[in-house]
Amino acid sequence: QVQLVESGGGLVQAGGSLRLSCGASGRTLGSYVMAWFRQAPGKEREFVARITWSDSNTYYKDSVKGRFTISRDNAKNTVYLQMNSLKPEDTAVYYCAARRLEALSFGSWGQGTQVTVSS
Repeated sequence: QVQLVESGGGLVQAGGSLRLSCGASGRTLGSYVMAWFRQAPGKEREFVARITWSDSNTYYKDSVKGRFTISRDNAKNTVYLQMNSLKPEDTAVYYCAARRLEALSFGSWGQGTQVTVSS
């Protein structure tokens, strides 16, 4: 199992930027897919972005395309989510997740980090 620890959340005004980090330990990640999810108050958890560790292939939720960028640093075993042009509707707890390439679901989760965007 992969252990994940998120950091970088906070309070920002609309239009601002934040960068979330997710440090991974316990496994080498070459055969993993890493992702960010978020959960707003009263709503279900939703997918935001994912990256395949081996080839850095990325995929995004439509509403964050062009504003968010997911990336990874192999040397630091860390995944990032750069969030620009933030909107109040981006307010949520953001979670980092990991799954093996062949897995159907994400089995490792971080504890979450709060992102609050004020209008």
